[in-house]
Amino acid sequence: MHTAATAREGVRARCTCRRRRHVGAVLGAARSRHAPRRHRPSILRRARAELGFTVSLCPQVLAEKRNLGSKDGPPHLVVVVPLHSGAAAHNTLRLLQSQDAAVVRVDEGRPGGFTLLCPRLKQRWRFVAAQAGDLHALLDLAKVADSLLFLLDPADGWDSAGEHCLSCLFAQGLPSYALAVPGGTDLPPKKRIDAKKKLAKAIEKRFPEAKLFPLNTEQESSLLLRHLAAQKQRHLAFRDRRAHLLAYAAEFVPSQESNLVGTLKVSGFVRGQTLSVNSLVHIVGHGDFQMSQVDAPPDPLSLNPRVVKGQKRSQDVDIQDDSVNGADEMEEDVKVLMKADASKQESLQSEVVPDPMEGEQTWPTEEELQEAEAFLKASRKVVKVPKGTSQYQAAWIVDDGEEDSEEDDDEEEDDDIDDMMEEAASQGEGSEEEEELAEEECETMTMSECVRDDHYDEKVEEDEEEMLERYKQERMDEMFPDEVDTPRDVPARVRFQKYRGLKSFRTSPWDPKENLPRDYARIFQFQDFSRTRKHIFRQIEETEGASVIPFSFGGQSPFHLFPYCMSVLNFLVRRHPSNSEPVKAKEELIFHCGFRRFRASPLFSQHTSADKHKLERFLRPDAALVVTVYAPITFPPASVLLFKQRSNGMHDLIATGSLLAVDPDRIVIKRLVLSGHPFKIFTKTAVVRYMFFNREDVMWFKPVELRTKWGRRGHIKEPLGTHGHMKCHFDGQLKSQDTVLLNLYKRVFPKWTYDPYVPEPVPWVRDETMPPAQEVEME
Repeated sequence: MHTAATAREGVRARCTCRRRRHVGAVLGAARSRHAPRRHRPSILRRARAELGFTVSLCPQVLAEKRNLGSKDGPPHLVVVVPLHSGAAAHNTLRLLQSQDAAVVRVDEGRPGGFTLLCPRLKQRWRFVAAQAGDLHALLDLAKVADSLLFLLDPADGWDSAGEHCLSCLFAQGLPSYALAVPGGTDLPPKKRIDAKKKLAKAIEKRFPEAKLFPLNTEQESSLLLRHLAAQKQRHLAFRDRRAHLLAYAAEFVPSQESNLVGTLKVSGFVRGQTLSVNSLVHIVGHGDFQMSQVDAPPDPLSLNPRVVKGQKRSQDVDIQDDSVNGADEMEEDVKVLMKADASKQESLQSEVVPDPMEGEQTWPTEEELQEAEAFLKASRKVVKVPKGTSQYQAAWIVDDGEEDSEEDDDEEEDDDIDDMMEEAASQGEGSEEEEELAEEECETMTMSECVRDDHYDEKVEEDEEEMLERYKQERMDEMFPDEVDTPRDVPARVRFQKYRGLKSFRTSPWDPKENLPRDYARIFQFQDFSRTRKHIFRQIEETEGASVIPFSFGGQSPFHLFPYCMSVLNFLVRRHPSNSEPVKAKEELIFHCGFRRFRASPLFSQHTSADKHKLERFLRPDAALVVTVYAPITFPPASVLLFKQRSNGMHDLIATGSLLAVDPDRIVIKRLVLSGHPFKIFTKTAVVRYMFFNREDVMWFKPVELRTKWGRRGHIKEPLGTHGHMKCHFDGQLKSQDTVLLNLYKRVFPKWTYDPYVPEPVPWVRDETMPPAQEVEME
C-alpha cells in the first residue's frame, strides 16, 4: 500500500518534471531566431530564476575583465577602422572626445590618436585610427588591439576596399569588435528606417547577431563606450602566448661611434605573457633585436594624475598634449626592473653556419707522394727549346707532329677570324655613315604628352600577354596534369637523369635524408616538433603572469617575443574566392604569419596523410594545399595570409590558412609524365611510338612500369628499330584512342628566398581589367 508521504513525493516529482519541461520550452523559445532579440535576455533570466540557476564567472576571466581599462591594467586599446570612403573617422573621434568629466590626451606624432580617461567610470581607453589604404598598419594594429570599432556607411555599409579589409581581418583573426554607423541624420525618417533595415540585413552574413550603434550624439557615444567596456573579449591564440605591446612613445639614442647605431627606447603597456629581458624582441617589419634592460617609468595615463602646485585641476573635458609631459615623465622616477644577463641572453644567430671542411680529411702518405712523383717523371718528355726559355714557356712549345695535325684547324680558325674581321669592318663603315646622316637629320622638337599613351599601351599589352600565357599554362596543367614532351635534341636519359620510377607512389619507400641540398645545413630541426610545442606551452601556462606595467627598452612598435631560428615551415592554405589569377609555384609571395611579415617563393603540394606529397604547379581553387618555405620557426596555432604584389604596388589577397607544422622531412615529389601513342595493337601487346626517339632511351627506361589513361598496366619488352619504337606488354588489349604513360618522380626543395623586408603597399583598388579564367580560349 502507498502511504500519503509516498503520494506527496510522486506529486512533487511530477510537478518538478512539468516545471523542467516548461523551463526547457522557455529556454528553447528564447534561443530560437523567431524570438525578438530585445526580449531574449529577460526570458533567459526568468527561466534560470525558476530553476534556481546561478551564473558564476571564472576567477581568471573576472580578473581579466576588471583589469582591462582600469587603473591596475593597460588602457582599453580600440582601433577605429572605417570600412567606407564616406565614413569619416575624424568626426567619430571628435564625438568620442566630448565626454563629460573626461580627460583627453592627444598622442604625439599619430594623427587621430588620443587617450580618454574617465575617472567617474574608472575606465581609460586609447583610440587609434587606422589610416585608409594602409593595409600593413591595419593588420598590425588588429594583432594587438583589444577591440575594433568598424565605421559603416548608413546607406551602403562598406565598399570594395572595406570588403578587402574585412577578408584580411577575418583570415588573420578578429578580436572583439563593435559596429557604429555615423551620419544618416539628413535622411527623412521613413528612408532612415528603410536604410537601417537594409544595412542590418547586409551585415547579417559577415557579423551574425551583431548590434548596430548609431553614432551622432554624445549620448550615443556614451552607450558605445559602455558596450566596449562590458563586452566579452575574444582571444587570439598566437598573441595570448607571447608578450606584446603597442608603442606609446619612442626615442632613439645614437652611440658614440656612429649615428646609425644606437639604442631605441620605447615605452608602452605589456600585454599577454610574462616579459623576459633575456629574450629577443621582434619589431614588425624591421627584424629581431636584443634587449638591454626593462624600466618602470611613471604611468603617463594615470586615472588620478599628480597635480603640480600652481596648476588648477581641469574641469569637465581637459585636452592635453603628451609632448609636454610624456617624455619628461619617462625620465623621472624611472625604476630599473631587469637587466640583461649576457650568459642567459638569447643569440641573434638564426642560421647554422655550415663547415665545408667538416667531412673526413686525410693527409696523403709517403707512398702516395712517391707514386705521384714517379708519375710526373714518367709523363715528362725532352723538347728542344731556345736558350733562356723557362719551364712555363716550354710547356707551350709543341712538336712537329702536333703542328702538322693542328695545321688544318688553325687554317679554318684563321679563315673564320678573317671573315669576322671583314664583317666588323663593313659594319663599322656602315655605322659611321649612319651616324653622319643621323647628325645631319637631327633637329630639336617638343614632344607632346600623348607619347606616354603609346608606352602605356605597350606595357599593358605585355602584361596582358604574360597573364594570358599563365592562364593557358594553368588550363593545360588541368587538362594534361604533369605531362611533358620528350625532347628530341637531348637524350631522355640525360634530360631526366635526376628522376626515378616508383612501383607505387603511396607505398614505395623514399629516404627523407637522401640527397639533401646545402641549404638544409643552415636550418634547425626538431626531433619531435609536437612534443617540443607541448612542452613550451606547458611552461608558459605554469609561469606566473607578471603585472602589466609601462616600460622602455630597445625596440619599436608593435613587439612580440619568440625564437628566430630558420627552418622549413608548412602552411595549410586555401585559395581566396576573390582571386582568380593563376599563381605558379616558386613565384614570390608575401606572407603574414602571426606577427611576422616576409617574402618568399613557396612550393605547393597536396595535403594527404601519406609520407610523400605530389607537387602542384599552380595554386588550385578547389582544394586545400600545403605551402612550403624557409622561414623562422613559429609554433601553431598561427594564421597565415598570402598576398601577391601587382606591378603597380598593390597587394592582392590570394590565399588564407594556418600553420600546419615545422617539418624539414616532409617529402614533396615532382612528377613528370611521358606520353606515347599505340601504333600497332595486338591482343595484349602493342607497339608504342613518340615516347622516345632513340633505342638507348628505350633500354634505359625499360624497368619502369607503364600505365594508360584507360587503366591498363604494362611494361616495356624490347625496342624496335632505332627511332624509339618499342614493343610493350599490357594486362589487356588497348583501345586505339588510349594513351600510354610513364611516370617519373623527383624530390624538390624550396628555394632560399626568405626576405624580411616587405615594401609598403599602395591603397588597394579592385582590379577589373583581367578576364576571368573561364573566358580564356585554348588554341
